Amino acid sequence: MKNVIFAWLILSLLMAACSKREPIVDTAQELKLKYDTTAIDSFSPGATSVDIARQIRMSSQKYQDSLKEVLKLQQEEKRIILELEKENKKKAEAEKKLKKAENNSTEPKVE
Repeated sequence: MKNVIFAWLILSLLMAACSKREPIVDTAQELKLKYDTTAIDSFSPGATSVDIARQIRMSSQKYQDSLKEVLKLQQEEKRIILELEKENKKKAEAEKKLKKAENNSTEPKVE
């Protein structure tokens, strides 16, 4: 009986030792990210301030073109609104004249 228990103990130890284990992964290497640029601290000599970066963006040709396009669209909208107002005034005056003419023609003349 002792031999059976001893054999079973040795067999279980061998099985546990031979079981597949997950390989240990070096997380330090995995977490190292590779960047193609180096970060520049905002206080370092090569850093540009937010105001300077904004001025650079505002002076770009693309930004200037977009400003011109916005101004053109605003002018076009104003022109269209003015034309509509003029047409509405003309229609209102024409309607007034028609109503006046109708009122004059339907009123009995006193002689």
